[in-house]
Amino acid sequence: MSPSLTLRAGPEALRLIRERGLRARDVDIVPGASGGPKWLVLAGLDRVLFGEFFRERSRPLHLIGSSIGSWRLTCLALDSPVAALERFAEAYLAQRFPPRPPPALVSRTSQGILDAILGEDGEAQVLAHPWARLHVMTNRCRGLTAIEQRHVQTLGLALGALGNLVSRRTLGLHLERVIFHSAGDTSPFSGLADLPSVHVPLTRGNLRPALLASGAIPLVISGVRIPEARAGIYRDGGLLDYHLDIDYGAGEGWVLYPHFYPHVVPGWFDKALRWRRAGPANFRRVLLVSPSPEFVARLPFGKIPDRDDFVRLTDAERIRAWRQVVAESERLGEEFREGLATGRLVERIQPL
Repeated sequence: MSPSLTLRAGPEALRLIRERGLRARDVDIVPGASGGPKWLVLAGLDRVLFGEFFRERSRPLHLIGSSIGSWRLTCLALDSPVAALERFAEAYLAQRFPPRPPPALVSRTSQGILDAILGEDGEAQVLAHPWARLHVMTNRCRGLTAIEQRHVQTLGLALGALGNLVSRRTLGLHLERVIFHSAGDTSPFSGLADLPSVHVPLTRGNLRPALLASGAIPLVISGVRIPEARAGIYRDGGLLDYHLDIDYGAGEGWVLYPHFYPHVVPGWFDKALRWRRAGPANFRRVLLVSPSPEFVARLPFGKIPDRDDFVRLTDAERIRAWRQVVAESERLGEEFREGLATGRLVERIQPL
């Protein structure tokens, strides 16, 4: 059977891995992309990475995610990451909505999923974790994008999309990147300058609202106000940082990026822009690990889950298909585990 994983590395990551092998202690950063249900295809790989690969970790590991990526990485920052992943998957699979659900209903459902992940003391576990340093990407809205009224918000988003056709930098007129993190002065992202960026310490009081805001899809989930942060409406971190085409900074190690695609789309407004894909500059020390096309072709309907499944499938059909995807995703974890043990993963890495 053809491989289930595709591995591509930037030149610095490729050099380090060929010199030292795939060692967990050499990983500096783990990013997590936006994508809603797409995360389910990574569930089996996450189980191995979170529960085995990083088990003996001691030095700080910076986790940075937008939207569903920040929720995944929060599991890694908890005391029992695999158990948290299992709670996450079960709560996520159980979502059921009527046609055209109001944002308030989707917000309550999302809050329930976060509660399942974090439990009663998840905030304390994240903030006291011995080595995980969580970064949650959100966007503080400006102008019309901050309005909850649907038609006004849509106009604000349309103006953002039009400006984005010319340059991503115009998005700074509508959105301000706000990163909530537990890294103190050690964050490798403090120098981000591609777009307006603000850094706010994670606390017990703002961690859940920040995570909810990071996944607050415009027009789908209500905007969020976050305590201990600048006043305003916060929405989905993926608006600016859909797949995290950001400067990962300098470091002695490399960046391990488990991703559902073998390519990176910079922002939410770039999804339909085929020419707008991440270049090599930010990925010199990144290893991108993704499902192979052959693996995806074997999934239900021959694709990775997405939000359209809520519309085109009945709840029973969607849940059955998604459960099958989670089950199939175990192959990704098994292949990664076996490849580590034999050393063959290193041989399969291609230049990014």
